[in-house]
Order: sequence, then C-alpha cells, then structure tokens
Amino acid sequence: MKTNLIAFIFFFSHATFANEIPDYPVDKIATNTYVIHGPLEYPNKKNQGFMNNPGFVITNNGVVVIDPGSSLYTGKLLLRAIKKITSKPVTHVLNTHIHGDHWLGNQAFSEAYPKAILMAHPAMIAKAKAGDAAMWIKAMEDLTHGATKGTIAVIPDNVIDEAFVLKTGGFSFKIFAPSDAHSKSDIMIQVIEESVLFLGDNVLYKRIPRMDDGTFRGNINACDVAIKIAAKKYIPGHGPSDGVDIVHQYKDYLSTLYQKVAHYYDEGLTDFEMKPKVVAHLEKFQNWNGFTEEVGRHINLAMLEAEAASFE
Repeated sequence: MKTNLIAFIFFFSHATFANEIPDYPVDKIATNTYVIHGPLEYPNKKNQGFMNNPGFVITNNGVVVIDPGSSLYTGKLLLRAIKKITSKPVTHVLNTHIHGDHWLGNQAFSEAYPKAILMAHPAMIAKAKAGDAAMWIKAMEDLTHGATKGTIAVIPDNVIDEAFVLKTGGFSFKIFAPSDAHSKSDIMIQVIEESVLFLGDNVLYKRIPRMDDGTFRGNINACDVAIKIAAKKYIPGHGPSDGVDIVHQYKDYLSTLYQKVAHYYDEGLTDFEMKPKVVAHLEKFQNWNGFTEEVGRHINLAMLEAEAASFE
C-alpha cells in the first residue's frame, strides 16, 4: 500500500510539474515596463520552446501583457513573474503577430484572468482561425519533443490595427501596423508614457529570424517606422532590448542582404552562385544566432522578391 502511495505521488507530481519552465530574470526596461529576455536558440527540448521576449506594463488599474510566449508553460512563467511584482490583475493581452512562439502563452492568462481582453491584428486572428493555430501547436510539440504538450490555442477576439490607441489605467498603447513586414500580421506597440516600443519580430537583435511569411522591403519599411517613433527603449521580439541602434543594425542586415541579392540577380547569378558573395557583405552578422541556418533561405526569398519587383 505504501509503495503504491509513493508511486501515485511521484506520478502526480511528474504529471503536474514536468513541463514547468524555471524562472528567468525579469528586466526593468522603464518605470512600469518589464521584459523577460528569452533564449536565442530555436525551440528545443532544453528551452521547452521558450525563446521570445514576453513583456508587461503595470498600469494604474492592472497589467497589460505583450506576447506571453510559446506555450501554456511560458505563459505560467510570465504569470509567476508578474505576481512577484504586483498583485494587480491582468486586464489585456496583446499579441504582435501570428507566429506561435509569441502568443500560445495566451492560455495561461485566459485561465488565470477570464475577463482579460485578448487583442491582435485582424490578419493574425484570421490566420490563426484558418489553421495556423493548430499548425503552431503541433510544431512546438514536435520541436520540443512534447515539452509544450497540453497547450491550447486561445485566439484573440479583439481587433487592433494601425493608429488604434488602447487607453487603460492612465497609459496609452499606440499601435503601428506596417504592411507586408515580418509576417503580414504584425503590430508594434508604443507605450507612450514609458517611451518604449515593443517591436514584435519586425526587429530582432543578435538573432536571425525566418522570413518565409513576410517581405524584405516591407520589413525594412517597418524598421523606418520604428526609428521615426524615437523611443528611448526598443524591445525586439528576440534578443536584448536597447536604444534605437538595435533597429538600425537589423535594418542594415535586411537592406544589405536585399540590395546585394537584387544586384547579383540583375547580373544573372543564381541564388547558389551569389550566396558566398552576399555572405561576405554580412560579416558583422555571422555570429548572430541562426545566421548559418537562415541566410541561404533569405537569399532565395530575397531573389524571388527582387524578381517580382522587376515586373512592377
């Protein structure tokens, strides 16, 4: 009997806590703005799918969460961090785009705060409902060898788009939605009183993203929009937060790659032939996480975009 009881306790503990992600440091970006800077690696068993920069702003009457991460467990990690700083309820959860590593943590907040308002770009909501949500649930489970299992896609049902301003608890969250950027479902969120800008994956720092869902020219334009806002602090979708220089650096990567690819395309080179030439112009980015894995694909995508542009 005692042996069975011990086995039951072990099983229950394992089933309940096996997927819990350990706490990460919380960085104070501004007076009321906080970010957990996630790992830079791809989703894997070790990081349990946690890889983005979940953030939150404490307003006078509650907490606004931005991009709660890739799973129920990343969401719970962020929830624990918030509760250590404030007892105020979460009133809003904003999702910057369709990629599941940024928003599947919605589940934790919808369960803990059923009245919280979940918001996203209309294209993000449409894509999620059309099948991307299920695709991302499966992708995260596969990439993490089941570490995110149990996560349910809680899709936002409140639309926010270009020039919308969410006013809550004495703070103003202004939305910028440059078209055809990282995922074609993107928003950037300016917290006006804090002079911070949440960039989503329109800007990354020290990490190279996948670009399959966006365009180089659209993403370069998004960088220009971000620079013009002139915030004191910029929070990328992945990588360290800092001043406007991180936007300039990411724009430099996108612009250099696209311009060189377009140039070599005009000379008649294939993507395979131009790759070493393009890579040589990107030397300062070669130590960014994901460069080796993504640069070839980026060259191919940029060539297709340059080809399409030549017919405009």
